[in-house]
Amino acid sequence: MPVPASNTVQREYQKWYSPHLQRDMELLVFGHAGKPVLFFPTRTARFYDYEDWKVIDALAPEIAEGQLQVICLDSADKDSFYNKALHPSERMKRHVLFEKYILREVIPFVRQRNQHPYLISAGCSLGAYHAVNVAFRHPQLFKKVVGMSGRYDVTISLPYFEDLLEGYYDELVYWHQPTRYLKGLHKNEQMHRIIKKMEIIIAVGEEDAFLENNKLLDTILTEQGIEHVFQLWKGEAHKAQYWSKMVRMYFL
Repeated sequence: MPVPASNTVQREYQKWYSPHLQRDMELLVFGHAGKPVLFFPTRTARFYDYEDWKVIDALAPEIAEGQLQVICLDSADKDSFYNKALHPSERMKRHVLFEKYILREVIPFVRQRNQHPYLISAGCSLGAYHAVNVAFRHPQLFKKVVGMSGRYDVTISLPYFEDLLEGYYDELVYWHQPTRYLKGLHKNEQMHRIIKKMEIIIAVGEEDAFLENNKLLDTILTEQGIEHVFQLWKGEAHKAQYWSKMVRMYFL
């Protein structure tokens, strides 16, 4: 693959039919080499939004130089958590299919073109949930995880933010809520050992609606003896202008 000029960012659009999700899925790949970053979109957002919001521009020099390769993923939230036509148990099953799409389709796609061992999982808002959940559930695949302005339990109900499963709860729900299953992490010595080797960064605004949920995640990781960075930003910090600053601090 030709290496682009140092002042340009290679941009590649990809689309394929996902056998797991039974529909076409799209993504953008920025860069030709470097640490690969799976960048999960915000709530129900699209694969092109981080580009439109100029978040990718904040990393342009490092991407062009081959330090980072950022893969902007598409959302399947409207098929899962935000599909009100489905029973909550079916929404969770759809979410699991999205995870399988990431594990069995996206990561192999990335590995076919980039063998760099330092795979990063990252996301903002509900994308932070996806990034953190898949990294903690499959820590052998990732070296670093970055959650920005996230919620880490979709069953939480707050003003303006509903319980996405409407009170439904079962074992599958439990195993996809980081601030729930991480409390018992010490019971799985192998997973605990792998996660302790991962670089973990959690960032949230001091006025973010999910501040307390972020603090809970910080507390749980501390109690589990897992080193991590927990950083509070002034204000709500739940906007692209903040995420542009965060990615420069946390991806590089």
